[in-house]
Amino acid sequence: MKIGQITFTRFVAAMAIVVSHFNKDLFLYKIDYISNLFLRANVGVSYFFILSGFIMIIAYHKKDKIDYFEFYKNRFARIYPLYIVGLLLYFMTRFEMFDWYKIFLYGLGIQTWIPGEAMILNFPGWSISVEFLFYLLFPLLYNYFYSRENKAIWIVTIMIWLITQVFSNLYPVYGAYEGPHTKSHEFLYYFPLWHLNEFLIGNLAGLFFVKNFKPKNYDVHVVLIFLLILLSLIFVPLFYHNGLMALLFVPAILLISSNNGKITKLFSMKPLEYLGEISYAVYITHIPVLYLLREFLKWQGYQFSIDLVFAIYIVGMLISSAVFYQCIEKPMRNILRKISFVKR
Repeated sequence: MKIGQITFTRFVAAMAIVVSHFNKDLFLYKIDYISNLFLRANVGVSYFFILSGFIMIIAYHKKDKIDYFEFYKNRFARIYPLYIVGLLLYFMTRFEMFDWYKIFLYGLGIQTWIPGEAMILNFPGWSISVEFLFYLLFPLLYNYFYSRENKAIWIVTIMIWLITQVFSNLYPVYGAYEGPHTKSHEFLYYFPLWHLNEFLIGNLAGLFFVKNFKPKNYDVHVVLIFLLILLSLIFVPLFYHNGLMALLFVPAILLISSNNGKITKLFSMKPLEYLGEISYAVYITHIPVLYLLREFLKWQGYQFSIDLVFAIYIVGMLISSAVFYQCIEKPMRNILRKISFVKR
């Protein structure tokens, strides 16, 4: 089942996160209401988690059972090479941050389990640490629940989602939250268990989709749900980071995936689909690429406005991401997937 039109949405989410991590003196942060959108654009990671769960089902739904070793090998081949490239790029400008303990945590992808360490080194890697938990659980979930059509997982997922939302909204209210850059902040925002609901919801959305897929022109519906997402982020001050936006992200994913209208034709254009393909490289390397650009401009003595630096950064990051995708991600993925420790 090929739904290439959904690929471009990964790039949109990645770029929203890129802007949210850039200097807050950027012109976008000086526009009323629009600034609210980018200040909350880190919710794009929530979209990644939900979409990841959805795509897992699309990829495996015809299998009776998932082979654990093959699955873990393929997932490792898909994300780990660039995960390490991001770390190496980070050290090119931050070698003073070299620390074996932090490298150990980052390398194993367990940094988010330890409040205070979630944002170590190349900090976008925190979400990959969370993804590691999803990938660890997915074969088990598929083999014992999804492939057997065990309805209990629906009840469990709804309960986990509700518990997560209650906790996420009450934790700051009762004085446990100490603000940004504290252990309590990392526990609230990055602890893997608070994001498990997003992956599970994505799985269930995938199961619903494969059973009820009916291509239809949903252009108007897609535009409306997109506007609802924008308006919610701009005007409604809720805690969206841990899965609340699933209420809008899931309909968006289902509608875009089922759509056969003009939006699908647009999103399926090769250049846009390719941007979606390089979105992982964009996400995992955008911070070290930004650091490298800043060091280069400082070394050359250039004094550009922040808006011009942003334009240069976006162009350079897209080019470098395409290079990383073509020269590292794709080749390493193909090489690692061919590795087999079982004699046939």
